[in-house]
Amino acid sequence: MDSDRLSDVLDATYTCLTRYGVRRTTMDDIAAAMGVSRSAVYQYVRGKDDAFRQLAGRLHARALTSAQQAASQDAPYAQRIRGVLAAKLELSLQLIGDSPHTAELMDSKARLFGAICTEFTTELRKLLVDLFTEAGAADADSAAEICIALVSGLETAPDSRRLLGRAADALVPSLLR
Repeated sequence: MDSDRLSDVLDATYTCLTRYGVRRTTMDDIAAAMGVSRSAVYQYVRGKDDAFRQLAGRLHARALTSAQQAASQDAPYAQRIRGVLAAKLELSLQLIGDSPHTAELMDSKARLFGAICTEFTTELRKLLVDLFTEAGAADADSAAEICIALVSGLETAPDSRRLLGRAADALVPSLLR
């Protein structure tokens, strides 16, 4: 499969999502956004649901890659943990900021991509648990849960990027003890 054309389909799907939302987007809308026929779109996705699942998967995979890179840096644990949290926050801010509809891609209860959202959070949690464990934290599982809750709480806060830095600087050192 031509990955460039699939990428074009997913880009067009995202464009339609920002305009219409998941329910109102049609395969004709995606095709029109690409400037191709609907049958051309079907060469790369099985249908609208598949296009949205693959789009959600791509966005979450990129954020997970960013989190993994932050976790594997040669840097102090607090900085690495902050990087993992920033990857989750950046995904959320992108989706919340682009359109009221794009936040649908973060809904872990959504039929189309709930499993993708849940798997993403599970993988982030594993990264955090590994970092806290490696750093010798007493309760790595709880520390990871606290950090994920922190980012979730900041997703809709004004100036959340700045707040994440301040909150992580205040919270993470105490969790590392």
